[in-house]
Amino acid sequence: MSTRAEILKLLSDGSFHSGTDLGKKLGITRAAVCKNVHHLAQSGLEVHRVTGRGYKLESPLALLDRSRILKLMGETAISVRDRLHVLEEVDSTNRHLAELVAADGDINGATCVAEAQSGGRGRRGRAWITTPYCNLMLSMAWRFPGGPGLVSGLSLAAGVALVRALEQYGVSGAGLKWPNDVLWDNRKLAGLLVDVQGEAAGPTRVILGVGINGYISPQDAAHIDQPWIDLQGLIGETTDRNRLAALVVRRLLDMFQLFAARGLAPFREEWEERHLFHGKRVRLIQGEREFTGTAEGIDDTGGLIVRQARNRQVFHSGEVSLRPVRA
Repeated sequence: MSTRAEILKLLSDGSFHSGTDLGKKLGITRAAVCKNVHHLAQSGLEVHRVTGRGYKLESPLALLDRSRILKLMGETAISVRDRLHVLEEVDSTNRHLAELVAADGDINGATCVAEAQSGGRGRRGRAWITTPYCNLMLSMAWRFPGGPGLVSGLSLAAGVALVRALEQYGVSGAGLKWPNDVLWDNRKLAGLLVDVQGEAAGPTRVILGVGINGYISPQDAAHIDQPWIDLQGLIGETTDRNRLAALVVRRLLDMFQLFAARGLAPFREEWEERHLFHGKRVRLIQGEREFTGTAEGIDDTGGLIVRQARNRQVFHSGEVSLRPVRA
């Protein structure tokens, strides 16, 4: 554990800690304490400094704890006990996990969770904005024996699993936006990213990335160009990311196992019920072209079925972006 992480662990209770006390506990100088606290503040955390009292976080933090996550998973933990990786900082959990499992034949359920992520990606190459130590950035790997065509629609099945986990956590009213966003009151709460690698005849390796907004600082929020919301704003308390991670991992494991056996079919009806734009007018942006129609559902590969004036057309997630039509 780095010095910065050790200081953050001491500050995570939300109480004041003097620079002198922090230095004594960690065996470093007050100047070193000050430098590391400064780096924490630069990362987006709100750290208060009061003369005579010391340093204090704006609110308590629930730092990621591998043993805690496994305990909260109960019996399901057996599936990932030796393949759950909790990191302090990484460029991307998807990329890191891909490297970890590259030479491993038994990758199913391998999971990577990180406190901070410097190069996270959203859909279509966009940056995923997060406040370190406050959000859930998680990736899970799975290998399918067949070719990439067999995993069509997996991000939609994962969306269903993610909403189920959020409901277990205590969030009500969340829904899905095709193909891989979770919204609350039309504001983005979470997203998914699927990296697929494989030959036409198989096998196919999938790395599924999940990002959930636990808390977004004002500093980071300034860089987000779409409506968003975080769990702290929704629930009114610090996000218990260990409990949230345990719920998400359990739901994703169930999803992957069922999807491997039966594909998208078991999730299709529930996905359509949870799709926030079902039966509504939408715009689909495909490069320089735009299409307008009514979202009707999805086909058996996860393509969005849109009714236009004279016909129905199916759009696939790699081709288009969906936007609601404003009244």
